Amino acid sequence: MLARVPAVADRNVLVGFENADDAGVYKLTPECALVQTVDFFTPIVDDPFTFGAIAAANALSDVYAMGGRPLTALTLVAYPAQGDPEDLVEIMRGGAAKMLEAGCVILGGHSVADAEIKFGYAVTGLVHPDRVFPNLAARPGDLLAFTKRLGTGVIATALKRGIAGPRHVRSSIASMLELNREACGAMIAFGAHACTDVSGFGLIGHAREMALASGVTIEIEARKVRFLPGALEYARQGAIPGGLKNNRDFAGCAVEMARELAPEIENLLYDPQTSGGLLISAAVPEAAAIARNLPGAYLIGRVIERREKAIRIV
Repeated sequence: MLARVPAVADRNVLVGFENADDAGVYKLTPECALVQTVDFFTPIVDDPFTFGAIAAANALSDVYAMGGRPLTALTLVAYPAQGDPEDLVEIMRGGAAKMLEAGCVILGGHSVADAEIKFGYAVTGLVHPDRVFPNLAARPGDLLAFTKRLGTGVIATALKRGIAGPRHVRSSIASMLELNREACGAMIAFGAHACTDVSGFGLIGHAREMALASGVTIEIEARKVRFLPGALEYARQGAIPGGLKNNRDFAGCAVEMARELAPEIENLLYDPQTSGGLLISAAVPEAAAIARNLPGAYLIGRVIERREKAIRIV
């Protein structure tokens, strides 16, 4: 679809929309570039304050994935005209609290009346032009580090169906509230090559984007992927979000399965994440150092020379 949108030639555009990167990057000076992104969505938890905070963490993640430092944000709100104004205040308070944690200043925003609640931010950050982490820089021989567990989409669906246990919901919320700031710092410190945050297209969908942009195949070891508590159980019970099915329909043709997986594990590899972890491609010593030094990070696979399929599951 975006291929039909005319791109404006500008030598200062370091990262545009051509390779499905998490954010755009525009060079201002030889030492400074802007990182810009926007993200908003409907509520995935019941508590308004928590929803606002998760929406903020999710929007900030795109800047971190590019190696940037969030600087300013603009609020995006769609809210029912007859909705409870106190709930809206709490949503915005939650978002503001998370932005404050990130050191990102909210400058204003825009709201519209809508029957369905939607909330998020447009975020602008700064990055050095020579230290950007785009999709197209993964190299054969790299290892892949991942910084969070999978399963937020399945658990959110289980919550809507009334089958999610409180402990599992709390674990999922804690994961979504965690900023990817420390993960960004680790990939900068240890010299990663490429990065993407794993969000709505799931692990396979975002890994596919990196593989296609870099002209490589990404090999994921399914046994090494970690899941949030309860996610496997709810996937077995059929708590499958619509986005997961869409992700499978879209990206499944790019996947080579070297072995058969349990259905719940295969499903979770496509599970749409909210405020998910960073998938980082780095040389062997650097990727190992990221996994060793960043709490919660772990190795899930490697980058190999391009094969017939963009993704190989082993």
